[in-house]
Amino acid sequence: MTRQERAHIVAGELAHRFPATPIPLDHSDAYTLLVAVMLSAQCTDERVNQVTPGLFSRASTPAAMAALPVEEVQGLIRSCGLAPAKAKNLVALSQQLLSEHGGEVPADWEALEALPGVGHKTASVVMVQAFGVPAFPVDTHIHRLARVWRLSRAGNVAQTERDLKKLYPAEEWGALHLRMIFYGREVCPARGCDGKWCPLCQRLFPPKKGGMLTPPASSS
Repeated sequence: MTRQERAHIVAGELAHRFPATPIPLDHSDAYTLLVAVMLSAQCTDERVNQVTPGLFSRASTPAAMAALPVEEVQGLIRSCGLAPAKAKNLVALSQQLLSEHGGEVPADWEALEALPGVGHKTASVVMVQAFGVPAFPVDTHIHRLARVWRLSRAGNVAQTERDLKKLYPAEEWGALHLRMIFYGREVCPARGCDGKWCPLCQRLFPPKKGGMLTPPASSS
């Protein structure tokens, strides 16, 4: 089976299993999405959604966030982990949005990635989910599954992203990004599938004696 054939099977199964692709992070606009995505680093979406109501009740705009002491922001997001760095970045990026972008989140790759604490993956999520610009954010779930399903043999998320973009048309990237995350969380978790029972792994790789072991994921 070729890589493109496997890619076609993956897309079909994911669309069948997850026809809807709701954004898992609660937000009301591009700014609150940006904040939520930043908070989700090394933190579950569920935890972020528990934290953001309190945070957004105090500051749901760049102007309000920029006016808060870093220590107060840190206290509001403490349970997300990495709170000191995240709080500092949230206040700093809010100030930069005010000084350089009129208090608006820019729909521009370079401008987004120039904001404090905003890397390529965070910018990708905001671009595709807030502005509808084609992007394929790759997290550890997607990186792992792309290797498991032999859609990519990359050792890092940047190359995995490039490989997946070659396999799928740009208009499908946003939905596939979410569907792969959903599948990795709900059906084929890192410590759960050995290649024997996961429906998609079984379809791609008919069971052999001993099963197919899941390759180790890398977040480098």
